[in-house]
Order: sequence, then structure tokens, then C-alpha cells
Amino acid sequence: MTTLDQMRQGGTPFDAFLYAPLGEDRNGQTVSVLSALARLGLEPWEAASDLAGLNLAEARSRLDALLVRFGDVPVLAQDHAAIARRLVDLLPRPDTPAGRMGGLPPGTAGVLGAGFGLIALITVIRSLFSGFDGTGE
Repeated sequence: MTTLDQMRQGGTPFDAFLYAPLGEDRNGQTVSVLSALARLGLEPWEAASDLAGLNLAEARSRLDALLVRFGDVPVLAQDHAAIARRLVDLLPRPDTPAGRMGGLPPGTAGVLGAGFGLIALITVIRSLFSGFDGTGE
């Protein structure tokens, strides 16, 4: 299970996968896996966790199906299967130390991410109304 300290520091076992580039969109901007999943209406950490829980063949097949649906990056139309294979290799596997110790159970990443976002939002709002000066007093 990913520790709360890892998530607070922004590090998860899925970072290599989620921040991997897919290619450039039609506007010349590099698109990451995280951005592509979000544009497809998926919660990226939850999708990554779900893919990591599958065997390699199933994960590649599922990711390939997602990449086919994503039309914003032209190179995916030609090479989506090869890109899916490369990207799935970046996911933590259950038989590796990162996979055994750091993976989230499928479906929990979105809940944890939303919880941390809500806590951050409440902290910001609270500091605005209480005149928080950052000294901790």
C-alpha cells in the first residue's frame, strides 16, 4: 500500500507510467499518459492502479483499447500497440518490491487523491479567512 508520506510528497509507484509522454497533440504540446487518461474521462491514478493489477497481456490489451480511443495524439493512430507495450512496462508489477509495497488496491487511488485535494482546499480557504502568516503560530 502506498504510504501517506509518499502521496504527500507527490511520489507514487505510478509516476513513471502516468508522466510518460505519449507524443505531441495537434497543437504541438507533449501529452502525458496522465493527461490522456483525464481527457478520456478517467481518474488517472485509479486507471493506473487497475492496469497494474492485471497480467501483462490484459494490461497491454486494455491500455491499447484506451489509446485507440484517444485521437488527440496523431502518432497513436499508427503505433498504439507498441506504445501500450512500452507504457505497461512502466507500471509497478506485483512481483517487484514497488508493486508489493507501493501499489494501491484497484479503485482506491481516486478516493485518496480526492481526499488530499479536499484537505488542501480546506487548508487554503482556512488560511485565507484566518490570516495565516505561515509561521505556524
